[in-house]
Amino acid sequence: MPKVVGIKFRRSPKVYYFAAGAFGYEQDAGVIVETSRGVEYGYVAALPFDIAPEKVPQSLKPIMRLATSEDTAKIEGFEARRDETMRVCAELIEQCGLNMKLVDAEYAFDGGKLVVSFSADNRVDFRDLVRKMASAFRIRIELRQIGARDECRTLGGLGPCGRVCCCNDYLNDYAHVSIKMAKNQNLSLNPAKISGLCGRLMCCLEYENRHYAETNKRMPKIGSTVKTADGKEGTVIGLNQLKETVKLKVADRDSFAISDVKLADLNFRPKTVQKNEPDEAPDEPLDEELKALIE
Repeated sequence: MPKVVGIKFRRSPKVYYFAAGAFGYEQDAGVIVETSRGVEYGYVAALPFDIAPEKVPQSLKPIMRLATSEDTAKIEGFEARRDETMRVCAELIEQCGLNMKLVDAEYAFDGGKLVVSFSADNRVDFRDLVRKMASAFRIRIELRQIGARDECRTLGGLGPCGRVCCCNDYLNDYAHVSIKMAKNQNLSLNPAKISGLCGRLMCCLEYENRHYAETNKRMPKIGSTVKTADGKEGTVIGLNQLKETVKLKVADRDSFAISDVKLADLNFRPKTVQKNEPDEAPDEPLDEELKALIE
């Protein structure tokens, strides 16, 4: 069976797979590979393992060679120059008066190209900036405009939970998130509460959504009337999908009582969902601030 090896590149958690060949690999060791961007220096993230022949992608490329001490020294040299390169790029952007945010500057492995990543709200005419950068660095310049999520993945940072952003830490691909996931989990639709550092919906909304969606099918709707096992009738005013409890408001003459009742203790039969019937009512119209989170 063919073997593949997982490779990571600088400041990206995504793992790419290459044909292992006959090389001997060590964890985090440097390798030289050919990618769509040219020859690059990568790090071993997953040691070689077998893969079924029918699962081998047609685009699978081989490892060119193991990195030498000279290769590693070259990469370390580029990294040492990064701060100065970023400073010069920032000054040139300011001179050109462009409304763009500098995110990263990375030298190609052969040293013949400088890739400058930036973010901007709109398209930017950076032709004059490219000429000035080419004159300052004396190499070929490639400017790349990236989105808010790619910016967050490159820069990293701590999320609202206090941990490193998932996209910068371990996620191979961005999670597919929607406002409905926040609704499933009874979260406040306050953009400040459900958005990450990138200003988009937090990737972690997707992690437990399946549990919440399945549990919601077995629970009564907010505002519905249900009976408890002892015959009392109450109105549903809250749900706890993790504990599988329902908060009931039970009328008692001129007053009322609020209590948490286990779902199993309710005389309630979940609505049977037909195959062609949606699980939930269509989403209500979103305001402009919420729409911005999913664009």
